[in-house]
Amino acid sequence: MIFITGGTGLVGSHILLKLSQQKIPFKALKRKNSSLDICKNVFNYYEADHLFNSIIWENGDVNDIPSLEEAMKDCNKVIHAAAMVSFHKEDAEQMNKINIEGTKNVMNLAISLGMKKVSYISSIAALGRNTCEQKIIDEECYFKINHKESNYSLSKYYSEQEVWRASQEGLDVVISNPSFILGPGDWTKGSSQIFQKIYHGLKFYTSGSTGYVDVVDVANCAILLLHSDIKNERFIINGENLKYRDVFDWIADGFGKKRATIKVTPFLKEIAWRAEYIISFLTGKKELITRESANSAMNKSYYSTKKIDKILGYKFTPIKDSIRKYCNWFSEKID
Repeated sequence: MIFITGGTGLVGSHILLKLSQQKIPFKALKRKNSSLDICKNVFNYYEADHLFNSIIWENGDVNDIPSLEEAMKDCNKVIHAAAMVSFHKEDAEQMNKINIEGTKNVMNLAISLGMKKVSYISSIAALGRNTCEQKIIDEECYFKINHKESNYSLSKYYSEQEVWRASQEGLDVVISNPSFILGPGDWTKGSSQIFQKIYHGLKFYTSGSTGYVDVVDVANCAILLLHSDIKNERFIINGENLKYRDVFDWIADGFGKKRATIKVTPFLKEIAWRAEYIISFLTGKKELITRESANSAMNKSYYSTKKIDKILGYKFTPIKDSIRKYCNWFSEKID
């Protein structure tokens, strides 16, 4: 029996789907008032509604230890996918509570309950993308704290430290570091927001680049690594390294929208996040662009998948195919 956290989110929903299709027994954690809409939509998209109805949900919270312990009983493996993603300063405390303390709680209970193995979904943000001397970032690049790192990056780095600490205490662990995840989630949240912004007419693009990966590949790799003999290793999960402009153009084409035509310069970037801050202050709404997200969009980062290619021989979905598929999915939802 596998215990899953984050099952109501984008990655977690696909993990639940894959386990259900493979008829692997599992239990999934959710907060009492959590929406199941993303998970339902994912199962519905793959015509697996009958499988959704068979999910064993456990009410609890990664920061409520008694409920977490009760939910984890009778399981012998864990996939820990619960996390908060935000680039807003005011979310930093809550994000640390969920990402760092929540991971600590899961690891401590995994040890005390005698779990065989934990597969942890981290992020490329936990790697040394701003400080690694290598041109291509791989699993040997280690995080060095500096002013360029976002609060999200810090939260994922410190979350990983809890996982590595647990491994030193005898727990078998494996860490996935996915790049920018593309998938059919709630397009008002997380990485799926890029589809919403481009659908509504994004006019700007940056010169930056990063890695992209299909959410299906992230789910597959997390499960494969959990069931493998691999332990105490990390793996970058990345489909392709691409320029932001190329991805923006492909999404715009997928929706039949105009491509972005205005290149964001360093000067324009500084104006943009400051203007958003003022608008947020006056309206009380969260900024669409923060200083952290603006800086991140200007970075040029490239990620190696040689390790997972060598160990698992995994073949990733071409990102252009992923974009076409998810543009169709969102278009159907809008219609």
